[in-house]
Amino acid sequence: MDRNDPAPYTDLRRWLRHLARTNRLTVIKPGVPLRFTLAAIAKRLEGESASYFPGPEGHSMPVIAGVLGARSWAAEALGVAESELLSRFQQALEKPLPLNETSPDQAPCQEVVHQDIDLRRLLPIPTHHEHDAGDYITAGLLIARDPVSGKQNLSIHRLQITAPDRMGILILPRHLNAFFGNAEASNVPLPISIVIGVDPLILLASQAMAPLGQDELEIAGALHGRALDVVRSRASDILVPASAEIVIEGEILPEVREMEGPFGEFPRYYGPGGMRQVVKVNAVTTRHNPIYHTIVAAGWENLLLGGIAREASILSHLQNVLPAVQDVHLTPGGQCRYHLCIKVRKSEEGEPKNVIMAAFGSHYDIKQVIVVDEDVDIHDPRSIEWAVATRFQADQDLIVVSGGHGSKLDPSSSTKGVSAKLGIDATIPLDNNGEYSVMRIPGEDELDLDHWRCQTAEHWAEEAFGES
Repeated sequence: MDRNDPAPYTDLRRWLRHLARTNRLTVIKPGVPLRFTLAAIAKRLEGESASYFPGPEGHSMPVIAGVLGARSWAAEALGVAESELLSRFQQALEKPLPLNETSPDQAPCQEVVHQDIDLRRLLPIPTHHEHDAGDYITAGLLIARDPVSGKQNLSIHRLQITAPDRMGILILPRHLNAFFGNAEASNVPLPISIVIGVDPLILLASQAMAPLGQDELEIAGALHGRALDVVRSRASDILVPASAEIVIEGEILPEVREMEGPFGEFPRYYGPGGMRQVVKVNAVTTRHNPIYHTIVAAGWENLLLGGIAREASILSHLQNVLPAVQDVHLTPGGQCRYHLCIKVRKSEEGEPKNVIMAAFGSHYDIKQVIVVDEDVDIHDPRSIEWAVATRFQADQDLIVVSGGHGSKLDPSSSTKGVSAKLGIDATIPLDNNGEYSVMRIPGEDELDLDHWRCQTAEHWAEEAFGES
């Protein structure tokens, strides 16, 4: 990182102080009910400010929500311009930094050891939506180590509190699923540590589409600009961020399934209930006076965390094989997961269709891809729709793929997550003979409106129009 760049925010509390200083943190009155009301307040304030609940419903431990309320906040936390957000993330993906293991006496996350495990008593865990099966940990970063390779993985999973020391978990077909499969094949539990309350860059790193065996904490270190300080869990070899607010240590039990769900998920529908894996909690450690973090599903924080990290990973994947690709964006309307817009510098006919097919292969969640030219703003829905409206013909520029692997949380897919894929080539033909000459008003972009604006418009209007 250039020495003149602002320093990244590598501590949650420092980031919260910054949000407070810039009028982006709202402190809520004590006593807010954990059932629905806390989530409702956080949802109403999302994008405008983070929400800080100093004493929710009988708990002394405060709750924070909305830590990353806008795309610009993520760039700000990283210390870069918004236009440099993905490239900076790509650098971290390409050059992760080894972890720096510290001793327990230097790790704030182990300042307090809780012997009597009762998650509801220890933690102010909200219930978010009306049909949720109960109270859920939604911002818990689950760290596991593969019993075969010894490699760590970091990911976020929904965790339903089902007993004082027991949680249900939804495990999708990703890295944790492979780790647990290796453990269950030997009929042994899989040790895990669940971290709550970390800086925004560790949150972003947890959503990276890293290859199997790459520890996302090393990507977090690269985002920090230095090796991440970690500490060994008390009951296992799992390394956790030393600065975390809360660490829950436990294990996923083999050959045990219990009812979990339903739960309101990022597509703004309920993920159905089912017989799922079970976490047995063995220990909880915290900082002195810890802060509990919750993420409201389908809120901006939820969508941006997954969207930004996936964009950087998808962009790297596509640019490795297709140099024409300039930028990508997972659109908010597609819940930052399902709909992808790709900007290309087209040099050959047919190239956008290759880009579409490569994008489908970059992540199974993607079900719609729109490819546009360099003059289209892929962060502006009107600009994208303009390109589709004026540069796309369905009988020539449409790709439909049936029976692809899709998201199991998409209610329109089959129960096994089988989904159709849609691709749209909204680029200008190379031999267009000038039909696509975009209108311009000379000087429009450089115009100084204040120079021409009438400073006495109200008085002028009264004289010109009179009383109505």
